Amino acid sequence: MEDVMVTSQYLPEAEVSITTYPLTDGEREEVLAFLAERPTQTVCMAGLIRDNGVESAHNRGTFYACRNSEGRLEGVALIGHATLVEARTRRAFRDFALAAQCSTRTHMIMGESDSVEEFWSHYADAGQRMRRACHELLFELSRPLDVTHEVEGLRLATADDLELIVPVHAGLAEFESGINPLATDAEGFRARCLRRIEQGRVWVLVGADGRLLFKTDVQAQTPEVVYLEGVHVHPAERGAGLGRRCLTHLTRELLLRTRRVCLFANEENERAHSFYRSCGFRLRGVYDTIFLHLD
Repeated sequence: MEDVMVTSQYLPEAEVSITTYPLTDGEREEVLAFLAERPTQTVCMAGLIRDNGVESAHNRGTFYACRNSEGRLEGVALIGHATLVEARTRRAFRDFALAAQCSTRTHMIMGESDSVEEFWSHYADAGQRMRRACHELLFELSRPLDVTHEVEGLRLATADDLELIVPVHAGLAEFESGINPLATDAEGFRARCLRRIEQGRVWVLVGADGRLLFKTDVQAQTPEVVYLEGVHVHPAERGAGLGRRCLTHLTRELLLRTRRVCLFANEENERAHSFYRSCGFRLRGVYDTIFLHLD
């Protein structure tokens, strides 16, 4: 198996039948072990399960398994608001796509480019229509920069910071998806932002004048990987080195408890690429995101 995984995520397809079904909390440890075979690529799903369990409304979807008649997992998928798939066989992609066609509330499909292409080939004919598509670059950091940048005031956010964080995070979401969540689900979006703050997952630097100078979220974390999203530097502070100091300070702290830190940047955002490289991140892979019409 290890030799197969070096060159491809796909396993040889045995002459067995498969069953695709919703997962339960009783299968949590088996699923986490399966996802841990590719920890960076699966950090979002593994992080949700570690935070919420397999069965939880906080996952905003349903986790499915594709299991063959020998009892072996061939894939795990989250089908819902964000649809994410980790499959070892093409027939698992097919079955997950058929299951996803039954959902009409999917906002986005995201994954490695080859995986999304395989999934979409089975999904598109009877699924929700594509509204927007983009390429995302996965950057990864496994060793902190040798220089030490301590930033006084960089801290975990509190509920008192919510009014600063919500519009910034909503703007970042709109930039990527074309939809501002405050226009479609303001109450739910605010509640999710507050929950993440209460989980100790949002880092901020607030100026003496009350401006939000820097922000980022730990969207998912496992013992192997921390995934950051929503990196924001106040426009007036960009290019002055503040963002670099904050991110290098934070990643140095995070790497004390995990093996690597990863994040995404839109393929067209060359300024972000340069910024992350200056913080020690290296390109790890290319991902596709498909945003869907809510039919």
